[in-house]
Amino acid sequence: MCLGHSEADNQHAQWLLEISAGSIIDDNEMIQVPQSMVCANLNGLINRIYPDIDNSRAQDDQYFLDCIILCPRNDQVHDINEAILQQFNPNAEIHMLRSVDSVSKEDGMHHAYPVGFLQQLNAGGLPPALLCLKVGSPVILLRNLDPGEELCNQTRMVVLNMRRKVL
Repeated sequence: MCLGHSEADNQHAQWLLEISAGSIIDDNEMIQVPQSMVCANLNGLINRIYPDIDNSRAQDDQYFLDCIILCPRNDQVHDINEAILQQFNPNAEIHMLRSVDSVSKEDGMHHAYPVGFLQQLNAGGLPPALLCLKVGSPVILLRNLDPGEELCNQTRMVVLNMRRKVL
């Protein structure tokens, strides 16, 4: 969602306030979405939120800071991230980074959880088992690595280079 200072942005902000106040909800508890906000498909949504994502403008450090796409479920986040990655910097190579999953061998239960099962789990706050990135992709740090150097949880960064075990 991008909110600036134009008349259309002010009308959108007013519409959001009316939703939160419950003043535009009909008898069936439905909200009429203005036609100007309706996107026909996922690519239309991405192009609306991130115009020119496929050219060099998207390489600017501030490009992804101004607008975001919010999703209620993690599986939707995955689908949208995958579609955005395909459109972003189309000539760049996609790097697939796999997690290293294992179960403690204590109690002799090390065969109880197959690696394939562990890789299907996508808990909130943890990176996915397969992380796909391109150089220039925005990332968010999930752990405090070095607070003195401002490498803290929720720090936004851009991937500059990738090696075998290091971003």
